[in-house]
Amino acid sequence: MPVAINLLTIMKILRLSCLVVFSLFLTKPSFSQGRSKSDNLVYVDKQGILRYTKGNAEAAFFGVNYTTPFAYAFRAHKALKVDLKKAIQQDVYHMARLGLDAFRVHVWDTEITDTAGNLIANEHLELFDFLLAELRKRNIKSIITPIAFWGNGYPERDENTPGFARKFGKGRSTTNDTAIAAQENYLRQFFKHINPYTKLTYVSDPDVIAVELNNEPSHSGPKSGVTDYVNRLAAAVRSTGFTKPLYYNISQNPYYADAVATANVDGVSFQWYPSGLVANHEVKGNFLPNVDVYAIPFDTIPAYRTKSKMVYEYDAADILQSYMYPAMARSFRSAGFQWATQFAYDPMALAYANSEYQTHYNNLAYSPSKAISLLIASRVFHSVPRLKSYGVYPADSAFADFRVSYKNSLSEMNSPQAFYYSGTTVSKPVTVEKLEHIAGVGSSPVIQYNGTGAYFMDKAGDGVWRLEVMPDAIFIRDPFEKASPKKEVTRIEWRTQPISIQLPSLGENFSVKAVNENNSFKASVTGTQFLIRPGAYLITMAGFVNASVDAAKIHPLALNEFVAPEPFSKEPFVKHDPLSEVSSGRPFLINATMVGVNPDDIITVQVNRFGGGFGQAKTLTMMPKEGYKYSTEVPAELAMPGRLDYRIIIQKANGKYAVFPGNYQGNPFAWDFTDVETWKVMVAGEDSVAEIFDATTDHDIFTFPTFRRGFETSYVTASEPKRLLLRLNAKELSADHVMAFQYFFADKLKGRKGENFDKLVIRARTLQMQTVNATITLTNADAMSWSVTVPLSNTLQDIEVPLSAMKSDSVLLLPRPYPGFMPLYFKGAGTAAFEMDDMQKITISIGLDLSSDELKKPAGIEVEYVQLRKGK
Repeated sequence: MPVAINLLTIMKILRLSCLVVFSLFLTKPSFSQGRSKSDNLVYVDKQGILRYTKGNAEAAFFGVNYTTPFAYAFRAHKALKVDLKKAIQQDVYHMARLGLDAFRVHVWDTEITDTAGNLIANEHLELFDFLLAELRKRNIKSIITPIAFWGNGYPERDENTPGFARKFGKGRSTTNDTAIAAQENYLRQFFKHINPYTKLTYVSDPDVIAVELNNEPSHSGPKSGVTDYVNRLAAAVRSTGFTKPLYYNISQNPYYADAVATANVDGVSFQWYPSGLVANHEVKGNFLPNVDVYAIPFDTIPAYRTKSKMVYEYDAADILQSYMYPAMARSFRSAGFQWATQFAYDPMALAYANSEYQTHYNNLAYSPSKAISLLIASRVFHSVPRLKSYGVYPADSAFADFRVSYKNSLSEMNSPQAFYYSGTTVSKPVTVEKLEHIAGVGSSPVIQYNGTGAYFMDKAGDGVWRLEVMPDAIFIRDPFEKASPKKEVTRIEWRTQPISIQLPSLGENFSVKAVNENNSFKASVTGTQFLIRPGAYLITMAGFVNASVDAAKIHPLALNEFVAPEPFSKEPFVKHDPLSEVSSGRPFLINATMVGVNPDDIITVQVNRFGGGFGQAKTLTMMPKEGYKYSTEVPAELAMPGRLDYRIIIQKANGKYAVFPGNYQGNPFAWDFTDVETWKVMVAGEDSVAEIFDATTDHDIFTFPTFRRGFETSYVTASEPKRLLLRLNAKELSADHVMAFQYFFADKLKGRKGENFDKLVIRARTLQMQTVNATITLTNADAMSWSVTVPLSNTLQDIEVPLSAMKSDSVLLLPRPYPGFMPLYFKGAGTAAFEMDDMQKITISIGLDLSSDELKKPAGIEVEYVQLRKGK
């Protein structure tokens, strides 16, 4: 029943409710060990469709992997002296806040078993049980993967763990009979084990809905042996009375797909990493073509057609923008998947440094836009029909109630009841009067917010909404670089920020009341505007004295719940990406993101023409813009051909200084200030070339093939001093038919847009005696590509081609999407004309025109640079 709003009454009811629920939870009787199939939440029908047992409706589950009970995450929490159980509770709350209903992780068997497969009851197992119990409270279902084969070290060295995985290793674990017997023994004990927090075995726990037998197995030998191995594991699990669906990986070893399909399992599991893994830097560019379709090559296997399909792991790795997840969810549904779990949700206690898995980064507090994108993806997965196609990119950028945009770094859901957006949007809610849920980052037509954290609004009754506001999150370093617990990549700031909410169901001059613990903030509303601090609030329409809260509307969240991290640091820091080059005679902007600064701090830029010294520097004031961004304009008279050096100076109100780059302390105007590090920008002359790629400086490339015996990528010295050549060399190309590299160059040309370049020049050669045709492909922000072919001899020389010679073409999708049976090429749709200012990527490839005999011969190229030039 709804209850009248009185803060003290609400708190008492909440505490009492929690005690009652917890008491019922602990005293709930166990299910029998031999659970009937009719008692299971889901089953797989004869067509391979996962259905709810009650009612037979199709099922869909979407969520995350999460690893805190094990391995590095476990050790890192300990090192930071964080309460592991409290950390799990907080992270699970955020998962529920994001509307997720699925959890999967590969259990580190090496930490909870001995070499014979005997289960060891230790802290890892207890925490895993605690995690499952917390997930159950939030109605989040679990698929357990009991065998990982991994050591427990990454990113550190493996510890000397007691388990069979350390003794036998990944490869022997699927072929050695003693190793397989240990796994059978472990599975029988694992599934008979009673979770002390639920008083249930995993067999009888209704929220453990299925099992994936192991994680990414490494198979070898005859196919019959693989089928036998899978059947032995399945039989061990079934012997415990487990009647729920069993899954087994089919995408890790495609050669053995038919062997897996014919085994005694109900479903098969897949993964997807469409932007590769571990680039060691943020990857940029439009990757929507990489997720246009999830192509499965196993339909010709009869036994496969009756298997349920799950995605055990996926991510848009090394991508910081927030447009990928809903597109991936759409493609998963088009391919028929009914379970998908992202790898991996970052524990909040570690996310300040992203030190667990540097190639992944997703946490509600620290990457709010990606987290809201994940929320939207969950809605996609639960609402769009299975097997429905939405066309080819860019047509499929808008589908059902959803849209994604690379150019705006945006995911969006706009339905009659829900309006979600991962960044500032101009879209208007389709029916603002019917809205019941809003979540976003930035501003929209209904909420204007100056902060950078996520916020949520949920209608909790007539005339009353629950507002939850996360603290600001500011990226200060590339989170995908080499990580360290000592290196902060995202700053958290608890600022009071202006907000305006325009909803018909609230009107104007509504009341705002803090409801979370230790939140004494009082907001004063004028019209629709007020100031807000991070926390949870009740917003009540003016005049609704007896407004009531319907708890069912916000379940499984409690009215007063709120979780957010404290800042790792409060020191000043400047994140600035200097322009590589700017056009002469034109003003340009110096933009930076700054944290640890206050409104009364003085922030300036000292700009100096190279050779003049800072005694002749021009001092410019940096002005605050939206969020934590600051900017100043360098006047045209300073932008003369040559080089400009500059530094940013923060003068605190207390008189202290911080000088960037380098974060040097001390008065930069003092005679003995010796730190002279600067940012540098080249000012190009009127007829100067513009470099798209330079092997001496541009090393963040992607190559194809990626890992292949007989293929190497290296940088070798050129004939000119201090110059390098990029070398790609292969013993043969018969396996891949093409050799290529790709580079994102858009950032290099930001300062030179609008110049009339009309020629492309490549300086390159082949490593063989015969001439080889190289294809140069340029790709724009809309994923449309144009190519030209040039002949390469074995003499290093400039080859010039007019940009007018570029013709519409397809492009390699690099980094290579994984699994390897995903499409390798994409041809953009549309009729746009070639415009150099729109180009973002260059791909150089050889092998496309070689005969089968020529592909068996050695092939190689060396490239020094690719430039843009102007005609004379």
